[in-house]
Amino acid sequence: MNHRDNYFLDKILDIISEEGSSDVPLIQFKHPKELEALLDLDVSNGVDDKELARCVRKILQYSVKTNKATFRNQLYGATDPYGLSGAWIAEAFNTSQYTFEVAPAFTIVELKILNHILQLFGIPDGDGIFSPGGSVSMLYALVAARYKAFPEVKSKGLRNLPELVIFTSEDSHYSIMKGAHWLGFGTDSVRQIKTNGLGQMLVDKLDATIQMEKDHGRQPVLVNATAGTTVLGAIDNLEDVADVCEKHGVWMHVDACWGGSLILSRKYRHRLKGIERANSVSWNPHKMAGAPLQCSVFLVREKGLLHAANCASAQYLFQQDKFYDITYDTGDKSVQCGRKIDAFKLWMMWKARGDDGLGLLADRVMKIAEFCSETIENKPGFRLVSAPLQCPNVCFWYIPTIMRSKAEDTEWWDLMHKITKKIKELLTLSSRLMLAYMPLRHHKNFFRLAFTFHPLIEEVDVLDMLRAIEHCGEMVTLSML
Repeated sequence: MNHRDNYFLDKILDIISEEGSSDVPLIQFKHPKELEALLDLDVSNGVDDKELARCVRKILQYSVKTNKATFRNQLYGATDPYGLSGAWIAEAFNTSQYTFEVAPAFTIVELKILNHILQLFGIPDGDGIFSPGGSVSMLYALVAARYKAFPEVKSKGLRNLPELVIFTSEDSHYSIMKGAHWLGFGTDSVRQIKTNGLGQMLVDKLDATIQMEKDHGRQPVLVNATAGTTVLGAIDNLEDVADVCEKHGVWMHVDACWGGSLILSRKYRHRLKGIERANSVSWNPHKMAGAPLQCSVFLVREKGLLHAANCASAQYLFQQDKFYDITYDTGDKSVQCGRKIDAFKLWMMWKARGDDGLGLLADRVMKIAEFCSETIENKPGFRLVSAPLQCPNVCFWYIPTIMRSKAEDTEWWDLMHKITKKIKELLTLSSRLMLAYMPLRHHKNFFRLAFTFHPLIEEVDVLDMLRAIEHCGEMVTLSML
């Protein structure tokens, strides 16, 4: 890099540090057209470094500061500082993970960290790959399951296959519907299985539905169990799901993108009991564990299956007569060609903290979520949607004083649906807290506070969040709705 490059990188680091400081608000919300007018985004003519830094500073000024404790809006938060260092290094070296020759050390890093993860999940002889996210991992699972059942699909396509069906919880992530569409199954092929009050798939219903589909001549191809649903954080009974899958000879995938981080905890990993029996597992360390986005892992029990299902044997990239051991060229088992070295970010975190350090963070995040849930259970105006916690998702309503003496009929719940949304608006506009709200099945809009490894949150921070919700909730009047 030349002098100008070095100077500008130093300047940008200063800006990032300033915009991430504790006294900078969580968000300065502007509506899309307002924001577009505030930012100088035209790229037709180049600018000098001083002007470029000014433009960057303006963009960051109006960006959400996800490093703050009050960012509880999604299933991710602040980055692990060691992971962030790994991300900087990975970007600076700007290579691709497809062949050993262009990423020799990074290839070994990926293979070693994957092996460690496989051991942790109880799949020691399996295989894996880093993917761009949980939705792509779902595609990997569907492709692997279909290929395992019908290897000829790779060359002949779907035309000679029986009608294939997929099974999933009604609370599962929407990516399975997108995967069914993208891969030609069709969304009508997805059977959504009812859940209990905790959000766990009813395994007897799963068993009966699979049998019914077989009786009608359709071919079950994959059951998608969830370890940590997006909203309630529910973990399906993985042992019972595995029994059903074995009974019917169906591929078992576990979407552990969120809850998979509990595997790091000696205290809580028993909640994932049965995951070691799955044919495939997806886990997103960029969620609860705080690896920089994106950092997602897809694991498969059968070694060699990923390569067989996905390889295209490009002769210009995966030559068979190379001067080194070509089994270290991992790119042909991926659906991607160019592939970022996401494994290095996770390796940096793990190398710094070790199994015990990450385990302590997992224990800590569950403890703070349990404190939040217990506080809400005993706090006037707050009401839990479900308990006990399975993952660090705390779901609840805040019922303002003006609503507490009224009969909880349909009209009352319709008002609460609107009130929840209004409280979220007031919290965001005042930059006090960003948290998610949503309806689920028969439930009207409620809040979800999801806790992550980073930043480290104390009990006082939780109490401040609940006070902010209470304060904004009491500001709501019926005339606002």
